[in-house]
Amino acid sequence: MLLSNFFGLAALATSAFGASLQQVQNFGTNPTRIYMYIYVPDKVAAKPAIIVALHPCGGTAQGWYSGTRLPSYADQNGFILIYAGTPNQSNCWDVQSPASLTHGQGGDALGIVSMVNYTLTKYNGDKDKVYVMGSSSGGMMTNVMAGSYPDVFEAGAAFSGTAHACFAGSPTATPFGSNQTCAQGLSRTPEQWGNFVRNSYPGYTGRRPRMQIYHGLADTLVRPACGYEALKQWSNVLGVTLARNVTGVPSAQYTQMIYGDGTKLQGFFGQGVGHTAPVNEQLMLRFFGLIA
Repeated sequence: MLLSNFFGLAALATSAFGASLQQVQNFGTNPTRIYMYIYVPDKVAAKPAIIVALHPCGGTAQGWYSGTRLPSYADQNGFILIYAGTPNQSNCWDVQSPASLTHGQGGDALGIVSMVNYTLTKYNGDKDKVYVMGSSSGGMMTNVMAGSYPDVFEAGAAFSGTAHACFAGSPTATPFGSNQTCAQGLSRTPEQWGNFVRNSYPGYTGRRPRMQIYHGLADTLVRPACGYEALKQWSNVLGVTLARNVTGVPSAQYTQMIYGDGTKLQGFFGQGVGHTAPVNEQLMLRFFGLIA
């Protein structure tokens, strides 16, 4: 009798918590042969939002799935998570090729967009609620996706990344590459940075993704200047200027930089925070508009 009860409870638990990370094959155009994994919660919203989550350099989709608390928020709020993975460039994202840096031309960027389109179609997703986030190389790729595909993403959050097209012209974008100029804090004017974004999709006049930029002030791998340069870029693209700094958000270590009214662009810099800046799911999801 006890054994029977045990198996009954186990079956109930499986049905109640059946969601898991699943690989998707044949999701569409995939020029660089990257991987798609998806997390669909047991209770999906009627027209679910979608977040693309991009792993750090050397990481994997499976590792990044375990690296944040996003799956638990997906369970609570019914949105879908796409975990992209790259086996190329020491598992670092293609943030330097003309293909990824140009709308519709290929690279890892086009493969990621194929994943989004597959998910929108299969799960009746909300095309106006597609977001992208990532850390380190994934943070760099977050800025690339926002720059090359502003028609796809409503907002993005880049943790310890670099500006869109910062690595343009470099043979690779790994910590082992010969050209580390970008990661050391390559400086350009806001207009120059903004032009990189605008030139990635010539003729585009639609709305641009809202952005959050997180960085540690003790980061020696991707220097803090990279975060400030990204803010210069998006400030120019979004047409907002720095309005004020707020200390202690999200914690005592951090200073929050608010541009305009804070709805389009925010920066967060942590004193004593190295590589990489921890993901703050609540702050990010509030900015995205997915939680209250």
